[in-house]
Amino acid sequence: MPNQDSNNTLGIIAGGGNMPFLIADAGLAQGRKVHIVGIDGEASDKISTYSHDWMKWGELGHLLKILEQQQCKEIVIIGSVTRPDLSQVKFDFGAVKNMPFLMSLTIGGDDTILSGIVKFFEKHGFSVRGAHEIAPNLLAGKGVLGKYQPSSRDAQDIETGLNVVRTLGELDVGQAAVISRDYVLAVEAAEGTDSMLRRCSDLRQWGEHGKKKRTGVLVKCPKPAQEQRIDMPTVGSRTVELASEAGLAGIAISTGGVLLADKERMVEIADSQKMFLIGVDSGF
Repeated sequence: MPNQDSNNTLGIIAGGGNMPFLIADAGLAQGRKVHIVGIDGEASDKISTYSHDWMKWGELGHLLKILEQQQCKEIVIIGSVTRPDLSQVKFDFGAVKNMPFLMSLTIGGDDTILSGIVKFFEKHGFSVRGAHEIAPNLLAGKGVLGKYQPSSRDAQDIETGLNVVRTLGELDVGQAAVISRDYVLAVEAAEGTDSMLRRCSDLRQWGEHGKKKRTGVLVKCPKPAQEQRIDMPTVGSRTVELASEAGLAGIAISTGGVLLADKERMVEIADSQKMFLIGVDSGF
């Protein structure tokens, strides 16, 4: 039955990519009212097809006013963003009132910052929901997603990758690593998974005996104790394309801990490139 509560609009603070719209569609399919607030310079113009507003970095007061006017009791913060240069940001009055909070965003790792953002919105009366709570169908399931299975060698690389990401995550560093024959080729830092894969353009040299054989695995999973309401890892078709260009044999993603932005297209690309996609239990 459609949700008739006019005081329970789902607010979506949208960065880049397609994920904000998948969450909006999931909310609408549940009969909910949905209102998207797009971050200027980050979010796609596609939000014009939804109930929406725009905000610029620094317009914190404007954002809070929109959410209150639209009666958004619950919010989802989703999509890719780049950290703004605060010296170039024009702050509105609402931001000035909350300047200590904004300055705290310039210090610390992702977990510290994102936990602070959640607490800020909760303090202002909003319930922060994870994307996976609104659209659980976007979560990676367990097992092989396409035609191809990882080899025993790939399975060992997956295990090594999980150990690497677990260790890095405890230091609040990243959510992904590339492993080839038990050798750590790359780890994700502030640049994100796709940029990490671009750094791996020379991975083909790791092919066995100099052959152009795919080898190596991208492992993607949440950090231990990660704030998943606002920072659940996401992979999409572009990630698969970059992994293919890097010559990898496949991608392993954490079951129930990674969002798939466009699962069907991901599987289609992986199958066409004879790569495996698999959901695995991260163990943490």
